[in-house]
Amino acid sequence: MPIHPKTSGLSHVALRVTDFERTKAFYGGLLGFPLAFELPDLIGYRVGDVHIGFKLAQPADPTNRTFTPFNVGLDHLAIRCDDEAELRRVAEALQAAGVENTGIKTDTVEPKQYVAFKDPDRISWEFYMA
Repeated sequence: MPIHPKTSGLSHVALRVTDFERTKAFYGGLLGFPLAFELPDLIGYRVGDVHIGFKLAQPADPTNRTFTPFNVGLDHLAIRCDDEAELRRVAEALQAAGVENTGIKTDTVEPKQYVAFKDPDRISWEFYMA
């Protein structure tokens, strides 16, 4: 029997990273997301209506130091984009900043455009047309 929770969407997403300073430089500096909070063991940025929180990784296997979307768990996160000109601007800015990205592609499931990119820990993101 389905639960059917009444919800207006996501509250927050929590990710693990290897370096807070590098994370702050990427998400706050390069992407320009507004800082929501900063504690000794947690940093949070506002992305639209959602908080993205970052904690330091404490891997059980120290050789597993970077994100891979092929393991069980998170594949990628997608940030909604409502304007094609903004999608192009962001894609060009990512390229100019030397951020690993796909350039603008068209989704094979829905005919919508996106640019996929990776953060310094290789966590996969998309800037995706709504």
